[in-house]
Amino acid sequence: MNPSTVTANGQPISVRLPCPLEEFLVAQGLLPRSVVVEHNGEAVAPSEFSQRQLQAGDRLEIVKIVAGG
Repeated sequence: MNPSTVTANGQPISVRLPCPLEEFLVAQGLLPRSVVVEHNGEAVAPSEFSQRQLQAGDRLEIVKIVAGG
């Protein structure tokens, strides 16, 4: 695996690629079931997080889900 960069919420993050999206989220301290993710402009269902592979130059938008009233 080679260290490379993906962009998450506008910030470059160095990761070892290829890397499953789910593993990336956990490494960032995020619970995969508590976020909504857009990968290169495409919404990703939580059920796909473990199969979706990140590649160098990918862009992610990650939004935390907040429950409350």
